[in-house]
Amino acid sequence: MVLLPGKASILHVAHFQAAADRSAAFRTLLARHVQALFAQAQQSAACNASHSVEARLSRWLLRAHDLCNSESLLLTQEVLAQMIGMRRNAVSIVANALQKAGIIRYSRGQIEITDVQGLRDTSCECYRAVEAQHDRLLKTSARRSAG
Repeated sequence: MVLLPGKASILHVAHFQAAADRSAAFRTLLARHVQALFAQAQQSAACNASHSVEARLSRWLLRAHDLCNSESLLLTQEVLAQMIGMRRNAVSIVANALQKAGIIRYSRGQIEITDVQGLRDTSCECYRAVEAQHDRLLKTSARRSAG
């Protein structure tokens, strides 16, 4: 499922498999990527079960910000509600509060993050846990592969 606009590439599975067969470093990176995604899914499930809507929405917006490397996100309240396991009206109330606090600007599916630190402050510890796991598994591996 595609949630945000951007660029994507398609690679035939046979070419992907051939690259993995040829490179132990690539296979290691793939395994680490799977571990990072699994850790993120586990943390998200726990977060959705135990944290406030504000903390969950902030966590999700921060993660989208990191992945897109942009303060501007094209996301509807309906999509955000699905991602954090809430109803759209709950997301609307929290998005409005974040906007009043000057953390985001929101209008018709366009979210502009105006205060990343404010968003970090309203997020729960789950954002930092996923970020740390991602960095541990992928940034360390990328440095080793490059070196």
